[in-house]
Amino acid sequence: MKAARFYGPGDIRIDNVTEPATRPGTVKVEVEWCGICGTDLHEYLEGPIFAPAEGAPHPLTDETVPITLGHEFAGVVRELGDGVNDLRVGDRVVVEPYLVCGRCDPCQRGMYNVCQSLGFVGLSGGGGGFSQFVVAERRWIHPLGELGTDVGALIEPLAVAYHAVRLSGARPGGTAIVFGAGPIGLVTTAVLRAVGTESIIVVEPADVRKTKAVAAGADHVLDPTTTDIATAVSELTEGRNADVTFECAGIDAVLKSAILSTRAGGTCVNVAIWGHEARVALNDLVFREVKVLGSLAYANDHPATIALVASGRVDPFQFITGRIGLDDIVTSGFDELVNNKEENVKILVQPR
Repeated sequence: MKAARFYGPGDIRIDNVTEPATRPGTVKVEVEWCGICGTDLHEYLEGPIFAPAEGAPHPLTDETVPITLGHEFAGVVRELGDGVNDLRVGDRVVVEPYLVCGRCDPCQRGMYNVCQSLGFVGLSGGGGGFSQFVVAERRWIHPLGELGTDVGALIEPLAVAYHAVRLSGARPGGTAIVFGAGPIGLVTTAVLRAVGTESIIVVEPADVRKTKAVAAGADHVLDPTTTDIATAVSELTEGRNADVTFECAGIDAVLKSAILSTRAGGTCVNVAIWGHEARVALNDLVFREVKVLGSLAYANDHPATIALVASGRVDPFQFITGRIGLDDIVTSGFDELVNNKEENVKILVQPR
């Protein structure tokens, strides 16, 4: 089968690889759509980062680059391994793309998203969504019901947002601020609206993304290049600031602004993956007892995320800005996202 494989910075190739075999307790999924994630872009531009470098194989896959990319994918069940009897061939499913040890303390406590040997299908070996078939353990297979597989490919990033919102303790009727209207900021905005947040403020300088933020559910969009964010937030919240804030940019000044925009006793959730050590003025936390939480991916969040989309409370189609074939993944996918990142949210790849 064909697969898009990452070799190094700027080097993604369409290779012919062996179709994976179904094992007991696993499911073979024929991938219909796979989204290109910001993490994939970082690998393409600067990797290997999450991908295991040559000479340093991932402990759970024993693989190094080149590896097949793609972790935001959905498809159709094509084969059931021995012992799997609660799915049917032809079912539409999304794959939660984890590789975990199951033995470490976080795994034993149900926090498998921070497994001490954490890996991802599509980043750490074990196949990837930019190929025709993926084999995964039954525990990671989530039925989509009546949802299409193009929508299914959006469940993974939406689950990232759902997890962050869940950790934040956001309650219906509250106020939230999302800093950054890139793909993760936009899906976080949409999830906040879906769970009943009364007032959502998005902070974003790019004009195209400002428009997308409104479509995703923002009540107010503030431009940090022309607006004093602290003053504007205070005015919009009658001096209280926001119950919860979300840092989705990975920038020191943005994190500081997010903390200062959080209500006394409130919570600031860091969703971004940082490319450098963050600088934090701890007194900004101490003097108002603001809590800062880290949120990584998702854990037991896929079923609730699927239900949220199926209920119609989130419109996933607004985030799909392109559909391409596997052979065009570099020029019309990765390069398009690098060169026109403000105009794109999610480009879906059909790997068949």
